Amino acid sequence: MQLSDFDYELPDELIARYPAAERRGSRLLRVDPRTEGLADHAFAELPGLLAPGDLLVFNDTRVVRARLQGQKTTGGRVEALIERIEADNAALVHLRASKTPKPGALIAFDGGASAVVGEREGELFRLLFDRPLAAWLAAHGEVPLPPYLERAAEPADAERYQTVYAREPGAVAAPTAGLHFDEALLDELAARGIERAFLTLHVGAGTFQNLRAEKVEDNRLHSERVVVGDDVVAAVAAARARGGRVVAVGTTSVRALEWASRDGTLAASDGETDLFIRPGYAFRTVDAMLTNFHLPRSSLLMLVAAFAGRERMLAAYRHAVLKRYRFFSYGDAMLIQSKAGA
Repeated sequence: MQLSDFDYELPDELIARYPAAERRGSRLLRVDPRTEGLADHAFAELPGLLAPGDLLVFNDTRVVRARLQGQKTTGGRVEALIERIEADNAALVHLRASKTPKPGALIAFDGGASAVVGEREGELFRLLFDRPLAAWLAAHGEVPLPPYLERAAEPADAERYQTVYAREPGAVAAPTAGLHFDEALLDELAARGIERAFLTLHVGAGTFQNLRAEKVEDNRLHSERVVVGDDVVAAVAAARARGGRVVAVGTTSVRALEWASRDGTLAASDGETDLFIRPGYAFRTVDAMLTNFHLPRSSLLMLVAAFAGRERMLAAYRHAVLKRYRFFSYGDAMLIQSKAGA
């Protein structure tokens, strides 16, 4: 497989640079490989598209204010995007500067903190800060909007680039399929008998990095922290027992569930995953997924192609372009049934 096998044309004006006025105000494209059907819905119709007994699995990671601005002692400006916080005052970061800082260099960040550049780990730099990070980031960090939005974060993004059920700090990118849910919609789903469970996958900034090798199999994904608890395992087992579907909310939930099923059956898991799901992968746990529209030539487009078929998904994307759906993090959503699902 080649990266060019997962390309499509997207007019720039279809990139959603701001969220819909209401979380549930997005559109929803339903894709069913079993019937070859595509159906246009409002996201607010979701409770009627699921069945009592289905299980929604959400990613409860919370986005931290991970983008920082500062300068070197030479005066050159530096932008840091935290990939992950490793300790109270240490983090692995992506750095953008006119000249790459060397180990031992000092960076003074806007807001008063400073950090010493430590050793590199591939494309990442380890920074040792002069104070505890969590509280300082909350006060002085910027919301780390995706680069394709091509704008600075605004006050409203602090709320809208965060799910209403976010509770475990650690992500530097939102699990964006979850951005469509408000509390009232969650209540409607519960009233219909649709169950829910929560796992945690801390989305890293690597999710926005382009795949570089033209041959798909030659690419490797960044590693991300995952926790799938015993409660999730029990909820999935109960859904299976009552004939319900396991519906993953977002590709991050898909990856977490499938990684936790790597030995054949779902098990409680706590660790790191770089699972790269692409066509040919055999899904073990997920029956359906909710997801936003993904960038061309991306690993996430390959994931949904593995789930429902490459040609079928590219046809769905062409339909979405024709119907003027809104794309990417703040855009519209899809509900995709597995090609093997019941």
